[in-house]
Amino acid sequence: MRVTRDLNIARWRKSSYSGGQQGAECIEISDDFPGTVIPVRDSKNPTGPVLLLATTAWRPFVGGVADGTL
Repeated sequence: MRVTRDLNIARWRKSSYSGGQQGAECIEISDDFPGTVIPVRDSKNPTGPVLLLATTAWRPFVGGVADGTL
């Protein structure tokens, strides 16, 4: 079964894992889909594509970005 997420209702916030510099590698995430997915988007392109990560994939994703493997 395929479930559709309505990202039009998502409330976005800057990730605490983003760099602190203005305009630097910033991502936004939404907490509106607990237990299922974490939507991720580029804060510089809010109308661009959204990556939907399973909640179980969030920590490995952040770790991979932090250590440069992603």
